[in-house]
Amino acid sequence: MKNGNQLWKLFMAQLKTMFREKQVWFWNLFFPVILMVLFMIIFGGGGGGGDFKANVALVKPQANAAADSFEAGLKKIPVFEWKTGEAVSKDQADTWVKDKDVDAVIVLPESEHAGDIQLIVNVENESNATSQAIRGILDQYVQQASFAAAGVEPAFHLQTSVVSSGSKDLSNADFLLTGMIALSVAQAGLFGMVSMVEVRRTGLLKRLRLTPMRMGLYGVGGMMVRFVLSFVQIILLSLIGVFGFGANLHIDIPTLIIAFFVGVLAFNALGYLFSSFSKSTESYMGLANITSFLMMFLSGIFFATSGLPDWLKPVTQIIPLTYFVEGMRSGMVYGSGLLTSSFWSGMGILALWGACSFGLGAYIYRKGKVEVR
Repeated sequence: MKNGNQLWKLFMAQLKTMFREKQVWFWNLFFPVILMVLFMIIFGGGGGGGDFKANVALVKPQANAAADSFEAGLKKIPVFEWKTGEAVSKDQADTWVKDKDVDAVIVLPESEHAGDIQLIVNVENESNATSQAIRGILDQYVQQASFAAAGVEPAFHLQTSVVSSGSKDLSNADFLLTGMIALSVAQAGLFGMVSMVEVRRTGLLKRLRLTPMRMGLYGVGGMMVRFVLSFVQIILLSLIGVFGFGANLHIDIPTLIIAFFVGVLAFNALGYLFSSFSKSTESYMGLANITSFLMMFLSGIFFATSGLPDWLKPVTQIIPLTYFVEGMRSGMVYGSGLLTSSFWSGMGILALWGACSFGLGAYIYRKGKVEVR
């Protein structure tokens, strides 16, 4: 039997075997979709493209000119949605904050000469993005009101703009989408070799070696199946991101192909390594879950790694998912990966991870004992 014909039959056999398992459909197709949608809603603003809104309440202890002026100005701020049209008592406002019925409460000055405006938030939400945004907006408004009361025209004004090495229409949702795609492909590789644990443990691997089949072609056939699965993941998640969340992709085909192939090979090699010394499915899944979880939050998928503590930043430079995420973004967002040295160095590190993992896994398979039930 020619090698090509044998490889094709092995590929089709493993493809049919994989997709006969309902768990494969869930963990490799539906679960990544569910995970991406949840994180796109949480970190990407839900894909609605709407403006930021904050639900607030107003407390005016005593009517006076200063309080009336502040109230009129605050009511003009478009991002504030007022719980009620009128000011409420301090006790009522505190209750709303404690029950999380409002994001914050603004307490106006008690008299003409008391210049303090108080912002009250729930301690559980003190550091979240909404509370920080309300604090910044209110602080800016108070400064402007103070200048106006003193009759002083500010000498400087802040103007904010954004730049990107990619197209001008890029948004945070685009980066989150590509990060989630990279994570899904990586997880497919990490978890995809679980069947090898049973094949080795039950002695099937040993029996396969006694057949005329070439074991190298068996491995290549399994790798081709995972390439097909990863390709389907990219197409499915990209369609959901573009049509469901309005993502803007600028795909560079050569860059994307290189990043995709190197990444799939590297993470399947990691899964192969895990399978080589895992004595049970449970131990394999536990190791794959821990690895996936740690890499998920240290590779820049949800937020820039520059915001991590200094002692943790070197870790991000050695984990493979960091470079796979950057490579996929170069191919799907920036569209300029082939022209940058950082892309090639990242692909080199990712390929090194794959080569070392495969080499070590192959060594353990050759030297290790095959357990038979």
